[in-house]
Amino acid sequence: MADFSSLSLNLAVALGIGLLIGAERERHKRDGLGRAPAGIRTFSVVSLVGAIAVTVGGTLILAVSVAGVAALTAVAYFRSRDEDPGLTTEIALILTALLGGLSVQQPALAAGIAVTLAGLLAARAQLHHFVRSVLTEGEVRDALIFAGATLVVLPLLPDEALGPYSALNPRSIWIVVILMMGINAAGYVAVRLFGARFGLPISGFASGFISSTATIGALGAQVSKTPGIVTAAVAGAALSTVATIIQLSLVLAAISMIALHTLAIPLICAGIAAATYGIGFMVRTLRESEPAGPQTGQAFSLPVTLVFALTLTTILIASAALRERFGEAGVTLAAAAAGFVDTHSAAIAVASMVASGKITATDALFPILVGLSTNTISKVIFAWSSGNRSFAIRVIPGLVLVAMTAWAGALVFR
Repeated sequence: MADFSSLSLNLAVALGIGLLIGAERERHKRDGLGRAPAGIRTFSVVSLVGAIAVTVGGTLILAVSVAGVAALTAVAYFRSRDEDPGLTTEIALILTALLGGLSVQQPALAAGIAVTLAGLLAARAQLHHFVRSVLTEGEVRDALIFAGATLVVLPLLPDEALGPYSALNPRSIWIVVILMMGINAAGYVAVRLFGARFGLPISGFASGFISSTATIGALGAQVSKTPGIVTAAVAGAALSTVATIIQLSLVLAAISMIALHTLAIPLICAGIAAATYGIGFMVRTLRESEPAGPQTGQAFSLPVTLVFALTLTTILIASAALRERFGEAGVTLAAAAAGFVDTHSAAIAVASMVASGKITATDALFPILVGLSTNTISKVIFAWSSGNRSFAIRVIPGLVLVAMTAWAGALVFR
């Protein structure tokens, strides 16, 4: 009885898949000789054919059934008298047969794919308009580069420590490169959607939760291409530091509440300084006229991204050399070396020692702030090397102010 109920449910899912996709195709059928060969009834039947084929004979019968559907679809396609009949409906019909078969084994997956397919079919006009009228040739090229870097290059890179002092992990470095390209592209999209005055601060704050250092480098690269957005880019860079402070507080809270309590005043002071600096530049941005967006139509610059990777590699080797020279015994030196790459990793290491009772919370104050300071040095380096001088001159004082305010808060605490 349970098997019958399960089979009935799977067949109902298959019928629902056919009805959903068929209903969307039915709305696009035309009358007369140019009408499409398949509508809601055909799609529903084909989906049930796939489900019954798997139920009766498994994969082999499904393959035969799909081949039959493909043959009939090919005949209907060549009999079409439309000058440009297209293949969307025909391919969707074959896929519906496969989804019907899949619904017997994994109904949830089949239903999800069917909904996605129906959405793609329904968004025909919007997708065509987006590709033909909105996307530029440079943006399409950047999308292909990003896809190649993510799907082709990344899987081929070794995930192990290599190079001087075993400091370089090619896979980890490339992930940061992909991250920078993604942040840059997200900022570019935000600018196109909301304008530079709102898009860059929003994307800068959101990307700061991923990597404030990479965000600053990406924003600097955008300013190099479009100097008119420098004020909005500085606001985004400052707000990315706010995100860093928030994330650092959450990390400390998750590992050691005592350490968070000890760092509370310095973090609050640093957060207020970064927020004030960012909001100040946002106000200046709102008073300015809307700057022109990028004229090149590129979401990111590959040469600038590779320079970012080279700079990151240099910092990794330098921090490893520092650890090699002075050893791991000094908690402060270890936190300083880790902070060059990521302030959160330094804080996690020190807070874990507090949680395990190896050091006191008061003793953790200085190493964590040192890690925050060395991370500030990394941000300064990327601001200076990735953007134009106008961007760096505006961003660097804010970064230094945040670090100094954190240290001032520590002095007040002590």
